[in-house]
Amino acid sequence: MHKLSFDTVIEARNAVRQGHTPAGELAFVALDRIEKLDPTLKAFVSTTPERAWEQVKRIDNKSLDGPLAGVPIAIKDNLCTSFGTTTCSSKMLANFRAPYDATVVRKLEDAGAVIIGKTNLDEFAMGSSTENSAFFPTRNPWDPSRVPGGSSGGSAAALAASMCCASLGSAVALANC
Repeated sequence: MHKLSFDTVIEARNAVRQGHTPAGELAFVALDRIEKLDPTLKAFVSTTPERAWEQVKRIDNKSLDGPLAGVPIAIKDNLCTSFGTTTCSSKMLANFRAPYDATVVRKLEDAGAVIIGKTNLDEFAMGSSTENSAFFPTRNPWDPSRVPGGSSGGSAAALAASMCCASLGSAVALANC
């Protein structure tokens, strides 16, 4: 199984900019790892492959070249997006479609980031283990018998399992490729 093997977000971005690694390859590896690992880890509430491929096309045809061009990023599911749902890991919002993108989401995409999905959290970010999601608990990728902590546990688990190069939580941004 391929792995996102950059030490920093800057290294990943530079690999895309310098033509060493196509943006599509990074997105493919991230989405492939999610498909293979997430059935056990449950880090993601949803994935956004169609949106990711649209962004990759813009990067590959040079209509978008920002400081994060091609870097696969996951975002916590309490950040509003006009694409997909924003559930806050609550069944009450299971079908909620935000009419706008959160400023951080818009700025990430304007910078060329490839958003690959939305991560699990304690319902409405009210918890400290990511066991209190209305959908499922998230597992720690280093030891699936444990939890990753929370409430941004889905973001932490996705990053620790190399399913993305960076991940946003609501209190901190995590980065590691």
